[in-house]
Amino acid sequence: MAFLVTSQLFAQGNPPFLELNNSIPNLPCENDLNERTVFLEEITNNSLQKIGTYRSIGCLFVLSQTLPAGKYALTVSTLGYEDRKVEFEVRPDHPGKIILNPVTLSEKTNNISEVMVYGNKRQFIKVEADKTIVSVKENPMLSTGSTYDAVKKLPGIVASPTGGLTLNGKGVAIYIDGAPSTMSGTDLQNYLSSLPASAIEKVELIYNPGAAYDANSSGSVINIVTTTKRMKGVNASFNINYNFNKYQKPSPQILVNGKEKRLSWQTMTGYNYIEGETKNTNDQVFTSFNPEQHIVQNNFNNNIWRNFYFRAGTNYKLTDNSNLLLNYNVNLANNRTTTDGSVIGGNNNFSSNSLSKDKNNVHELSLQYKTKLDTLGRTLDVTAYMNLFDKTPTTRSTGHDWTDQSYNFNNGKINFGLQNYYLKYDLSFPFQKWDFTLNTGGKYNIIEVQNNGQYNFNSGSAAIFDSGIYGDRIDFDYSENNLAFYIEARKKIKKFHFTAGLRFEDFQVERNATRSFGEPIERIKYSNTNLFPNASLMYEINDNMNVSGNYSRKIAQPDYNVLDPNNNSAFDRYNSSQGNLSLDPTFFDNYELKYTAFQFVSVGANYTVSKDNNRFVFNAEPGELVSNASAQQFDKLNIFSAYLSFPIPLDYIFKGKDEFLKRINTMDKMNYIFVNVNYVKSEIEGLSFPFDVQPVVNYSFQSQLMLPWEITNTMSYFILPKGTWEIYGISKPIQQFDVSFNRDFMNKNLKIGLHCFDVFNANEVNALIAGQNLNTNYRQKNDSRHFRVSLTWNFGNSKLQQDNTNIDTEKMKQGGGLLK
Repeated sequence: MAFLVTSQLFAQGNPPFLELNNSIPNLPCENDLNERTVFLEEITNNSLQKIGTYRSIGCLFVLSQTLPAGKYALTVSTLGYEDRKVEFEVRPDHPGKIILNPVTLSEKTNNISEVMVYGNKRQFIKVEADKTIVSVKENPMLSTGSTYDAVKKLPGIVASPTGGLTLNGKGVAIYIDGAPSTMSGTDLQNYLSSLPASAIEKVELIYNPGAAYDANSSGSVINIVTTTKRMKGVNASFNINYNFNKYQKPSPQILVNGKEKRLSWQTMTGYNYIEGETKNTNDQVFTSFNPEQHIVQNNFNNNIWRNFYFRAGTNYKLTDNSNLLLNYNVNLANNRTTTDGSVIGGNNNFSSNSLSKDKNNVHELSLQYKTKLDTLGRTLDVTAYMNLFDKTPTTRSTGHDWTDQSYNFNNGKINFGLQNYYLKYDLSFPFQKWDFTLNTGGKYNIIEVQNNGQYNFNSGSAAIFDSGIYGDRIDFDYSENNLAFYIEARKKIKKFHFTAGLRFEDFQVERNATRSFGEPIERIKYSNTNLFPNASLMYEINDNMNVSGNYSRKIAQPDYNVLDPNNNSAFDRYNSSQGNLSLDPTFFDNYELKYTAFQFVSVGANYTVSKDNNRFVFNAEPGELVSNASAQQFDKLNIFSAYLSFPIPLDYIFKGKDEFLKRINTMDKMNYIFVNVNYVKSEIEGLSFPFDVQPVVNYSFQSQLMLPWEITNTMSYFILPKGTWEIYGISKPIQQFDVSFNRDFMNKNLKIGLHCFDVFNANEVNALIAGQNLNTNYRQKNDSRHFRVSLTWNFGNSKLQQDNTNIDTEKMKQGGGLLK
């Protein structure tokens, strides 16, 4: 596929062969910066054969490619305007340039400003060789909840029993608008849960990221792209999602954007109030005793999450070829959890009550400069980014033993802060004559984490806590400096596409932990310098089908949440929790073979070999009746995954081919079921399992049905059956069924939806975790069945004027937080 603009063609010295003026009414050509997609086809025997697809900016389209004699059709497509087709003939004796009769583009009668468009088709899912793109904003099943909820429903995404996410069996790094999220674990999960999915334009599932991505990205990347479309004048939308079961969960939001001359802007603000509950049961057998000791721990958590967010972004078009983008995001949270716990078994009878409070805030600031360096398509992208995250959780607990004696335990407070700064650049050098592109770039990143914890464990006096005097103190400091450079080349030879890249990464890491009055617990300092290659080969079978193979080497630095020795969770005489400061980085070798067809079908397999992988386990010291929750390093963890994604076109089955072809370009009006199947088999060294290790096959189904009275019904179902997921034995299927009904009113300016999630209240985690001297049957059940009423009202100027801020480059941004 070629991407050509008028200035490029002249700069390369090729004489113009074809010229077409395609103007927009009431918009002078000198002010027209709208991007067009131009399709060139040859007319043979009353059928059309594709010649090429081109892009141009502005009124004038010029083609330097010489065409042989024959009849042709040229179709001009641009967002918000009807397609225009021009037919012409090239005669054998034609002396020179062909100037076609001018055409005027007419505005579409319906407002499609909020529709995701790929080419001239409206699609919710687009499968490519290296990634899958899923539209979120216009998909009612995905857009009415949180970003975390939406991501969990995407093809190939599986939430592990510990709450982390995987993509086709591999770990993922999270990107938001290409910017890194240095938060990890529950902090990142809570942040994504606070970000409404209605702010998301699309999600890119990138299966095997190349050298342009951070090597610190495990095996896959999820890039969450927020809404960036701008409309002329001032426009706004109001959205509210009212969720309820026996708890109340309202989430109002307002979005305002606009565009005036060279400046475009957008603001979004909202508030989440979520009440909920979580029930946890740990049925534990301590195997070092003779006879073995058996206890059952139960915890009931009542949670209140309150979160305010504000997101603002501006883009100023400095010139026709350069943009300056400034974004600022802030999230302010105030959460509260009360816990009632009990421990029963043998001679043990213990009950407890605790109260945890957590105030945290996130600030993100990014400045990006994007420009085309010349008319040959060379581009430069420079980004400066800052991310600040802090939290101040406090915990206070009381307990009663079998003698009914009351005492305090795990009283403490934590002061946590994370600062992340980076500066990066990316350069792209396309050589269109040779179908060759060279990308290069670099990055310098600084991450600083400080966490100061103060505690009173098993204290007999509540006055100690109230006075602010603590008997124990743990200070944790983590610093990471990362310098990286990469180079990546892409070459096309006929139907073969070759990619090869190499990334240099240098990590300077220091971890420190001290207890009480400066007593050192552990101090670790190391340098880690490595080269990370990647290579891929894709073969185009035809325009609609291709097969590809990929290899990449990656690394994962241990996250702060698994290193930090501080603990603010429930703690008593039967439980402890601590970070593992001595964890090593994990190295990954990722292999993948994949076949894609018609932008909807994909089948493939990947194999990941990881060294020094860490996973969350429960262990016990010999002769102690205390369960310790911590991350443990394993020598090797190998994962084989096979996957299949395909749609079932219900319109073709029940309405026939003609009706199916009518709807194929408007996916929002089609009836279909999208199926995704994942087979995952894990092999681990360094752990003996008390259960049979079996692979798991995960199934997910998403359907859309068009009902009478213009009602759209969407349904979603997933199931993770029994088997072995990494190191966890799934003892009961994890499953959920959701259903949704949506309708548009007032020329699509008002959208109303009714939803029910986890209809059968079946989503719960039951897993067996094998550790040293301890086997734990773990059960967790949230109040996942709830109802939702969603309402969105759009108002303002509905006339679309494209904000041409995108400068095409064949690279991706870097950074990323890990969900484990």
